[in-house]
Amino acid sequence: MEHIVNLHIEKLPEGIYLATSEDVEGLVAQGRTIAETIEIARDVAKKILEAKEAEHLKSINLIPVSKSFNYPLVVGF
Repeated sequence: MEHIVNLHIEKLPEGIYLATSEDVEGLVAQGRTIAETIEIARDVAKKILEAKEAEHLKSINLIPVSKSFNYPLVVGF
């Protein structure tokens, strides 16, 4: 099942992007582009959630993805 994890992404002075999340404790990802950062954050979140599930720590309350949801599309031009 898919869940929604809110990310906070900021561009650092070094020119890379940093993603963190209040929804998944310990999620930190960085990349050269926003897309790369999101991809890495998705992998990190999945690994953290799988580890917590294996430990039977279901303290993370995530929103399941429904048939319809809003998604901010970032477009550069």
